[in-house]
Amino acid sequence: MTQRIGLRREDKNPWERRAPLIPTHVRELIRKEGIEVFVQSSPNRVFPDADYEREGASVVNTLESCPIIFAVKEIPPDVIEKEKVYIFFSHTIKGQPANMPMLRRICDHKCTLIDYERIADEKGGRLVFFGTQAGQAGMIDTLWAYGQRMEHLGIKTPLSSIKQAFRYPSLIAAKEEISKVGWDIKNKGLEPSEVPLFCGFAGYGRVSQGAQEIFDLLPFEQISPGAIEEFAGKKDYSSYTLYKIIFKEEDMVEPLSPDLAFELQDYYDNPQKYRSIFKKYLPYLSILVNCIYWEPRYPRFVTKSFLKALWTRESTPRLKVIGDITCDVDGSIECTVRATSPDDPVFVYEPLEDAIRDGFEGRGIVVMAVDNLPAEIALESSIFFSHSLMPLVKGIADADFSSEFEQSRLTDAVKKGTIVYRGKFTPEFEYMRDFL
Repeated sequence: MTQRIGLRREDKNPWERRAPLIPTHVRELIRKEGIEVFVQSSPNRVFPDADYEREGASVVNTLESCPIIFAVKEIPPDVIEKEKVYIFFSHTIKGQPANMPMLRRICDHKCTLIDYERIADEKGGRLVFFGTQAGQAGMIDTLWAYGQRMEHLGIKTPLSSIKQAFRYPSLIAAKEEISKVGWDIKNKGLEPSEVPLFCGFAGYGRVSQGAQEIFDLLPFEQISPGAIEEFAGKKDYSSYTLYKIIFKEEDMVEPLSPDLAFELQDYYDNPQKYRSIFKKYLPYLSILVNCIYWEPRYPRFVTKSFLKALWTRESTPRLKVIGDITCDVDGSIECTVRATSPDDPVFVYEPLEDAIRDGFEGRGIVVMAVDNLPAEIALESSIFFSHSLMPLVKGIADADFSSEFEQSRLTDAVKKGTIVYRGKFTPEFEYMRDFL
């Protein structure tokens, strides 16, 4: 029996140009696997309709005939059709209020929802993700934000020539320009008021690795979190170098009880027993890049009270920009009070007033919290994502969605990502009933 899948066009916002599968992979599915592929026409997708038609796909206006539909971002509730299988990033597992109507519709219409974020191997490692690209685009935008903030303050910096990620024709072009900025810093130096420029990375996973890949195009020296205070006190630093600090969990929190030592697994299992100690680093950082996974059960790393104390104590704190790539609103970075978009990417959080201003005006920290950063490098993101998704597509297309969940023939990895099966929450996600 010939299987049929559909690729939905993205319409969450005008910046979303990614595709879950690229044309060459669609050709492979059609010619080697015998799968019919229908692509919903899009004027915005990074790959034109004609690219998919050339590879044998049917370009259509609607996906009514497709029982299985792949997308990238959330799907509007009124688009959800009865008894279909949807695979996309649903952003529902934390009970995000904005997406509960969509989740309710999926349940009511007896649909199946497979979330890329939860597809994982036997060790829990994610198999389908955009993390690296989020880090790359987020670091570019963070460096841009820093340069613009310094320019607004009347301080010249080589970093002010960096643009937002989406304004480059490709990631390669962005890297070339940032490398040139690095050359300028290495040979001409930073302004005295910028020195030392400490850039901290919260987290060390794929997002952080992507961000560091961009940062490392600049001349840098890495120092440990515990050495920041002593290093800054010695004043043995250079205007021709930036300083990179990578923060792991043990650097960011401590047990509430002074009699206990930090244990990573205990922190994961019992986060209520820990508190943030990140405030001790804030006076030294010029840039903070947040790349770490967070849930509400964990302590916040940067609180509003930390920032208020810093701004009360110092007239001009060093901290200029927080690039919140993780972008949990009211989350690990408490001053991320809203998500931003590429056309309105930053706001200034004013700690003393607990208020925000759009743009770069105000006494406080510039917060970059774009919530769909991989879309800013849509071509590279789509290619990377399609490569990670391809090994799973055939299995999903061949699954028996008319049977019970355990007999569906879905792989264990995909079962882990199945939140709703034929309108009912799967065992691992029963807790989500409370969200509805």
